[in-house]
Amino acid sequence: MGFRREKPVIDDRMSEQLALHEEIPKLAEQHGQTEQHGQTSDERDHSGRQERRQKSVDHAVFEPSGVDGLSSDGLPSGFLASVVIPVYNERNTIVQIVERVHQCGVPCEIILVDDGSTDGSGELLSELCNTWPAPSRLTVVQHAVNRGKGAALKTGFARVRSDVVIVQDADLEYDPTDYWKLLQPIVNGRADVVFDSRFQNAAGRSLFWHTLGNRMLTTLSNLRTGLHLTDMETCYKVFRREIVEQIAPSLRETGFGIEPEITARVARISGVRIAEVPVSYAVRSYDQGKNQMSRRPLRSLVHRTLLKSL
Repeated sequence: MGFRREKPVIDDRMSEQLALHEEIPKLAEQHGQTEQHGQTSDERDHSGRQERRQKSVDHAVFEPSGVDGLSSDGLPSGFLASVVIPVYNERNTIVQIVERVHQCGVPCEIILVDDGSTDGSGELLSELCNTWPAPSRLTVVQHAVNRGKGAALKTGFARVRSDVVIVQDADLEYDPTDYWKLLQPIVNGRADVVFDSRFQNAAGRSLFWHTLGNRMLTTLSNLRTGLHLTDMETCYKVFRREIVEQIAPSLRETGFGIEPEITARVARISGVRIAEVPVSYAVRSYDQGKNQMSRRPLRSLVHRTLLKSL
């Protein structure tokens, strides 16, 4: 049985298990208002600012459910997620992360996009593809040259086959066993998009300047989108497939600017419901690679002022 798009029934037991700080507002009702005659431009601008401030994010903690129709891990029978993993020079970790995704307990198809690696990651992925026990659930795509994370994600999005899409980094900073928590808001019909948050989890650990930079970028993004995220530039972003199909054709950023662009484009979808879930996080040092990017001058001028008007 495939993933069911209709909203599952949530009984009293599920209601007790969902610790929600607030209900997600119906953004369709907020943004579907037509212009009224006699309203001045100043009034319309004020109304627009009020609507943007009213957007909220469901900050939720989910536990495994026992709801009828769902398995003990809270997923529908026959469920399958598409996991898109952009890869660039991750030879030392890529096999481990693929194995962790495979063993996380959530049925997945894995789509790996080698973005012109020069350290042998591409060759390693080709070998992995040839020996993988479930070849129909492992796809490897090669970029001839390095084009950037955004380009790799777009390539991966074009190949997803499941009804839910998960973005996974190729290093070991994030734990795929958190998938079931990230999926619950979507499976239970409470969200269309889920962001993880490294900063809601008290057990998480991050470098000071890395944390400061990400909080600044998140704050600026929130001011731009009207959302209330705590961690915009995080790895895990989970989408209903129709959301990916809606935003993917218009994505322009090829590098790390893809993070604020995805966030902004999702926020502009009328009626979209967004949740944020805390996850575990094992940060790497500055010298280990990815966090060196935080040293770049003000993160490419704050991703070109958060992509201006898109």
